[in-house]
Amino acid sequence: MSLAALRTLLCAVLLSATLPAVAQAQIYLTRDSAGNFVLSDKPNSPSALLKTYAVPEAETFRTTRGVVSERAAQYDALITENAAVHGVSPHLVRAVIQQESGFNANARSVKGAMGLMQLMPATAAELGVTDPYSPSENIRGGVAYLKGLLVKFQQNVELALAAYNAGPTAVTRYGTVPPYRETQNYVTRIKTAVDATGPKPKRIYKTIEIVDGREVPKFSTIEPAGPELIATAKR
Repeated sequence: MSLAALRTLLCAVLLSATLPAVAQAQIYLTRDSAGNFVLSDKPNSPSALLKTYAVPEAETFRTTRGVVSERAAQYDALITENAAVHGVSPHLVRAVIQQESGFNANARSVKGAMGLMQLMPATAAELGVTDPYSPSENIRGGVAYLKGLLVKFQQNVELALAAYNAGPTAVTRYGTVPPYRETQNYVTRIKTAVDATGPKPKRIYKTIEIVDGREVPKFSTIEPAGPELIATAKR
């Protein structure tokens, strides 16, 4: 065995032994015509020696992070508009959607929660959401529900988030974030995500478009010609 082949094989073994595995992959070890060892993900000969190695978790996460960001960007306009209508931080809305569904509009939980903001059937019906898998309807209903919880718990973001996860009854019963590990982790992760965005105040503008003879309000953080400034968004 050549020195280079030994080094390559040793690196592969050490990598699989020292990094946390989230998936298993296979590698085949063969010799070439010169007698050197060759590593491949496909068996090049019937005598190839099969090895199994671990794929590190960090590498797996890096390959998916960009996909999630691209998926999230397509909902920016809906988030900005509905956050402006209800006076809710768009950063908070984004963090809730990230935590609830990872920006998957077709997400459905084992408990039956649906869509981007994971609305339960009864909640969706109460909010007038007829199609929970429609991004526009789901975000409209989800932001309205979040706003209602903020009002109910006197703008206490932690309690509102806890109620979004565990239900307002549980929060009222304990008078604080319920002692449920899932709910406590949920609140912490969302608050951390919101804090990480930093203070980025944005002006929100309202314009009116005429669609089929009726006025349709549009909201944007980009100043169009002749806008009406309606609010300065805060974190």
